[in-house]
Amino acid sequence: MAIGISPLVDFAFKLILGSPEHTGVTIHFLNSILVEQPRITHVQILNPIVEKDYEDDKLSVLDILATDEHGRLLNIEMQTSLPAGMSQRLGYYASCLYVGQLTEGEGYPELRPAISICVLTQAMFPQVPGLHLDFRLREKAGSILTDDLQIHLLELSKLRLSAENVYKSSPAERWAYFLRNAEQLNQDEVGRLFPDEEIAEAAGVLEMISQ
Repeated sequence: MAIGISPLVDFAFKLILGSPEHTGVTIHFLNSILVEQPRITHVQILNPIVEKDYEDDKLSVLDILATDEHGRLLNIEMQTSLPAGMSQRLGYYASCLYVGQLTEGEGYPELRPAISICVLTQAMFPQVPGLHLDFRLREKAGSILTDDLQIHLLELSKLRLSAENVYKSSPAERWAYFLRNAEQLNQDEVGRLFPDEEIAEAAGVLEMISQ
């Protein structure tokens, strides 16, 4: 029997990738996106509400917020639409996490990277072929000013992958395929299509929700 619930349902997405009981799934997803960066072996799920410093500040409520052993702040979002101001919103959330770290007397070298990962069912940049887009502060010719602010997009509509070749695809592609197709899969198919125990665990969480 098919799992019957999409991981792109808000509640399911947060339970799969933002649950303290399933941090292995969160770690695997993060490492799949943050390739060629310090590998994550531990995460702590944090309160997703970014507290206001002043009464009239805008309250920010993230989907999933975590920190890793490197001190990085990691925001995982999911969007099934492209509301107005989406790019500004992503920049605002990452900036809030970055500037909110320091208190009086602390130095700028103590700042840790603030990284946002947004899963999109529609493409913000349809003219760019890549499934995974990686935005940082860079000079026009390509020199990076800092890696401390990063925004990553996983644009699911760009996935070009069939069931026959998903097993040997990249981890990011496997996650994209799972997020798009899990609702129609059963547990046997998940075990056949994906070599990742963590994706099988995510499917188990979905099945629990469905039941």
